[in-house]
Amino acid sequence: MKQSAFFADTVKRYPEVKAQKVIVSEAGASVYSASELAAKEFPDLDVSLRGAVSIARRLQDPLAELVKIDPKSIGVGQYQHDVSQTLLAKKLDTVVEDCVNGVGVDLNTASVPLLTRVAGLSQSIAQNIIAWRDENGRFVDRKQLLKVARLGPKAFEQCAGFLRIRDGKNPLDASTVHPEAYPIVENILQSIHQKIDQVMGNSALLSQINAREFVTEQFGLPTINDILKELAKPGRDPRPEFKTATFAEGVETMNDLVSGMILEGTVTNVTNFGAFVDIGVHQDGLVHISSLSDRFVEDPHTVVKTGDIVKVKVLEVDLPRKRIALTMRLDEVAADSDHKRQSVTKDNASKHSRGQKPTRNRQSNTGNNAGNSAMSDALAAAFGKKTLISYRQPSIST
Repeated sequence: MKQSAFFADTVKRYPEVKAQKVIVSEAGASVYSASELAAKEFPDLDVSLRGAVSIARRLQDPLAELVKIDPKSIGVGQYQHDVSQTLLAKKLDTVVEDCVNGVGVDLNTASVPLLTRVAGLSQSIAQNIIAWRDENGRFVDRKQLLKVARLGPKAFEQCAGFLRIRDGKNPLDASTVHPEAYPIVENILQSIHQKIDQVMGNSALLSQINAREFVTEQFGLPTINDILKELAKPGRDPRPEFKTATFAEGVETMNDLVSGMILEGTVTNVTNFGAFVDIGVHQDGLVHISSLSDRFVEDPHTVVKTGDIVKVKVLEVDLPRKRIALTMRLDEVAADSDHKRQSVTKDNASKHSRGQKPTRNRQSNTGNNAGNSAMSDALAAAFGKKTLISYRQPSIST
C-alpha cells in the first residue's frame, strides 16, 4: 500500500485522530539498525524494525538520535571520500559535540551516545550516569552528578552547564546558567526582592536590571548579560522552528512526475554546480546553478542551504538514469534551461582557448578545473576554513 493511501485510510478509520504526514530522512538508518548499539537497545526486534524505530525517533528529537550514527554515514558532502578520513572524522566529531553542547541535554532522558558528546564526559562516565539514574531514579539536582562514579569536580565544572534537569529542586538547573553562577542570580534576586519563580520568564522586570552592578572579578559584564537573557527565556532551544515540506498528494515515485509540475521540497545538499532537493519520490532532483535564481549566482550556498523548504518546477525526468531536473525559476521551461547551460559551457570553452580562467561555479563538475575547485572546497572544509554546521554556543558556562 502506498504511503498516501495508507495515511488516507488511517485518517478515515480514526477521524478523531488529528494527524500530519511527515517525511523523515532515512539516511544512515540501516547503519544504526545493524549496529551493536541497536542490538542492545532492541534485542528482540528485527533489523528492519530497528531502523523504523530510529527514523521515528528522528522526528521526535533529531539530535538525540543522529548522534548514534557516524556522521559520515549520513552524508556530509559530495567529496567526503576524497579528503583525509582521519581529519574529517575529527572535524565532524567536533561539530557534533559543539551542536550537542549548544542545544543542551536533558539529564533524565539522555542516552549514553548523547551524554558522551557533552563536554567533560567520556563514554565510561556517561554509562555511570545511566547506571546511577537506573539505581536511584531521576536526577533532581545538578549537584547529584558529583555522586556518580568517576565524575569529579573538574568533569562537573565542564559538563554541568550543558546538562538540564526539568522540574527539579532548583529552576536554574533547567537553564544554561552554570552552578558556579548561581550566587550571581541570588544577588540579583535579593536586589529586586523577588523569588526565582517570579523572575524567570519576566522580560519586563529583567530589562530594568543594571547588569553592571553585578559584575565581579570572576564574572564580567558579558556573562551577566547572558545570565539575564537566559532568565528572560529560560531553557530556550537555539534550534530553529521545525518545518517540513508539504509533498504533493499522489506524487510518490519518479513515474508520477510530469514536466511542468510545481512542487515543494527540502534542500538535501548544496554543491558547486547547484542544489539537490527532496520532493518525496525517493530520488533527489537537481536544481542547476543557472536555475537557482533569476539573477547571476556565483556560489549556490548564497542562495540556499541544507534544510531549506523551497518551491521547484519539474523540467525533465530521466527514468532510465534516475535523474530529475528541477528549477527554482518557476517561469523557466526546459528549452530555456538547456540553452542557458549550453551558453555557459561555450563561454568557458572559449575562455579555455584564450588561456583564461573559466567562469567559476557556472558549469557542472565535469572538467578538470571544476573538479579541482570542488576538491579545494572539500579540503578547505576539512581544515575548518568553512563551517559545516553552524550553531550558537551558549556562553553561560565555565
